[in-house]
Amino acid sequence: MTLDQFGTATVSIVDMRPPVSECGGSGELDLVAGLDPCQRRFATDAARETLTAAGSGQEISTAPVKRALDVCLSMTLLIFLAPVMAMIALAIWLDGPGPLLYLSERIGKRGRPFTCYKFRTMVVNADLLRSELHAKNERDGVLFKLSNDPRVTRVGRFLRKYSLDELPQLINVIRGEMSLVGPRPPLASEVENYGPEHFFRLTVLPGLTGLWQVQARKSPSFVDYINLDLVYVNNWSLWLDIRILWRTLGVVLAGTGT
Repeated sequence: MTLDQFGTATVSIVDMRPPVSECGGSGELDLVAGLDPCQRRFATDAARETLTAAGSGQEISTAPVKRALDVCLSMTLLIFLAPVMAMIALAIWLDGPGPLLYLSERIGKRGRPFTCYKFRTMVVNADLLRSELHAKNERDGVLFKLSNDPRVTRVGRFLRKYSLDELPQLINVIRGEMSLVGPRPPLASEVENYGPEHFFRLTVLPGLTGLWQVQARKSPSFVDYINLDLVYVNNWSLWLDIRILWRTLGVVLAGTGT
């Protein structure tokens, strides 16, 4: 996995998952003792090997310059986009009953759960209907996505097209739960099906955008998804973040979301 001068990843698509095995291990890491089941799974022996391999050099999400960029840019965007966000909230309210925001528990850095904020783009009982649509899933592995999801509202379809539903996550960035750039935050149900090597993507803060979003957003492959996250973690630099943010602007304006 390599990056060219334009930040484009060349990935050798190989399924890196090892033979099926339990990664329960014998003991848990001291720093996560007493945490919930999802965090304890992250602290198994197999995941510990992943963390050890990451090394202190991979603690990119705590780099002062990256955090400064996150906070300054997020606060600036929230101020300038406040009128847009107010209009989005009004449109959701007029479109039908239900909350303005969708609160989803996601798994963040080192397996710590947090509440991820999004504008609501689906009907209120969307989570309950997901099991009925599982057979129509267009992604592989633990990912779930439908290009014409019947649960999406009229306003929600527009918001998703231009990724406007993600704007409240700027609050998550300011709170230190996410970064502007990084791997997307997974659901707990996804993490429960990770292989040991997949935990490497949880050694950094999850991001509002990332390499996968700007390069392989339409790809149904779970292997693509993981490999591009690993490319990012292994090749991080401030300049890479800036390039990804710039390319994200193009992706958003092109309306390639679903």
